[in-house]
Amino acid sequence: MPTAILGPYTRSILTVTVIAATLMFSFTYARINVYTEIMPFFEWMETTWFGYIGKTWGGAFATIQAGHLIGLGVLGGCVLVSDGRLLGLILTDVPHRTVVERADKVFYWALLTLLATGIFMACGVAMKIYYLPVYWYKMLALVAGMLFHYCVRRPLVAHDLESINPIILKMTAVASILVWFLVAATGRWIGFSG
Repeated sequence: MPTAILGPYTRSILTVTVIAATLMFSFTYARINVYTEIMPFFEWMETTWFGYIGKTWGGAFATIQAGHLIGLGVLGGCVLVSDGRLLGLILTDVPHRTVVERADKVFYWALLTLLATGIFMACGVAMKIYYLPVYWYKMLALVAGMLFHYCVRRPLVAHDLESINPIILKMTAVASILVWFLVAATGRWIGFSG
């Protein structure tokens, strides 16, 4: 992709544009047509094997939900450790690169755990979450978090951190913490809404 058009921050600009467009779409009436068209998919999710187990075996659902929360806790820990190091608040005696790379490896597995357990839980309560607006905000926050992490933050910290403006590093770290806090908060809000 030519960087001359958008400058050195091509990925950042495109990520913010996608997030802003999706957010604007979520507040328009066009989303009602999209939601109506995907209703059969949510009805189908409840008829799957995961949906059947999630609806009929409360213990299985609770166990998967516990795994989901553990994954969220590990992911949140990775974000706080990695971004806390970028902010210069914790682990200052350990090189940036070591903390960021190790936290990113664990982050990847925690994110996979969140996605896998989240799909199982969604199948068990598909029609319930279909009608919850906060579920759609959580999905928007999750997509924004993944886009931010893999398209903005990760490419930025792949460079030599000493050559990057410290203010940009700190702003990126704060934005990362905020977006993942939003994912956790909207997920918890689903629990209060149901």
